[in-house]
Amino acid sequence: MMIKDLDARVATIWEGLRPITKKLLVGSMESSGIPHSNNQVQKFEYDVHADWELSRLLNALDQRKREKDAGAEQEAARLAETCALILETQSASAEVFVQLAARAINQHDYARLDRLSDHLMDRFSPAEVAEIIRQTDYPQIRAIAYESLSMVSVRALLPLVNDPVYADIAISALEQKAYEYDSEEARDVLDRLEDQFGMMPSQS
Repeated sequence: MMIKDLDARVATIWEGLRPITKKLLVGSMESSGIPHSNNQVQKFEYDVHADWELSRLLNALDQRKREKDAGAEQEAARLAETCALILETQSASAEVFVQLAARAINQHDYARLDRLSDHLMDRFSPAEVAEIIRQTDYPQIRAIAYESLSMVSVRALLPLVNDPVYADIAISALEQKAYEYDSEEARDVLDRLEDQFGMMPSQS
């Protein structure tokens, strides 16, 4: 892999990667760029630092200008895809989810967007899903995240109602549960909140 053939920013970020992260990328690329299992990645000690490194490298690769050298462009695309696949299977960062989902939307890769949304609640807590809603301006990503929140239990949403950062989001998710999914429990919670505050917290 000739990183020096790519642009200077990508090369600089690559040089700053820890050896363990480089091994993870090279190993994944040698196996067609697809981490076949969590164990395959975990043997490289995937951690929060690797999450940040891969996200930064993927961002640089996606932002780089198209090279005249077709070989270099192909190598850059392959490296970017490897970063994205590892992050997709390992990351539990709201910021990285937004990055990957926005990338899928911009590339019109709706199969990948569906795959990301299918695993959203498997990897993220309700608070992290609410953070995804806070961080994105993409209506598609917000809709996916709200849909996921509407599928969790009312009990799991209650702590968010008491958090001023996420209260509006939690109320919206409860309203979706109550009126789109006909949840009597969610309606009861909304009625109690309205009685308590005299109006919905999202209106205050």
